[in-house]
Amino acid sequence: MSQPTTASRSIDIAAPPEVVYDLVSDVTRTGEWSPECRSAEWIDEPGQVGSRFKGHNRSGPARWTTTAKVLRADRPHTFAFATLFKDGDSTRWTYELASNGDGSRLTESFESVDAPLFIKLAERFIVRNRQEQLEQGIDQTLAKIKAIAEGTAERTT
Repeated sequence: MSQPTTASRSIDIAAPPEVVYDLVSDVTRTGEWSPECRSAEWIDEPGQVGSRFKGHNRSGPARWTTTAKVLRADRPHTFAFATLFKDGDSTRWTYELASNGDGSRLTESFESVDAPLFIKLAERFIVRNRQEQLEQGIDQTLAKIKAIAEGTAERTT
């Protein structure tokens, strides 16, 4: 199997785009919905283009920390960031929002840009179903964000 390259999934959420955007752009809450990222904290000013944060990840016995940089912060439409390796983007993650009647349609996607060689080798020879894991992770993430956002929307209306 080749390494993961890209995937995209969408979900309808009964909450305004502003509520959903505020959730996904608060990286300190990522551990509430991500199956891999257990926690994150800002290094720079929160939520601004160019701001960096650290994500602490776990998948099975593997544990790692990444640094990421915000690429787009266009409330309530798009929040995007890239995990970094050396001086460049490794993987880009994007959350796009659109109004959908009384709620939102949230799309999460990733694109592998320039993964480090050791990651490429691990994803090809050790973690043989990495693409499937990432796609299932997006589905799990979207379902949890939906549950949280709809609960938040109910409490704030």
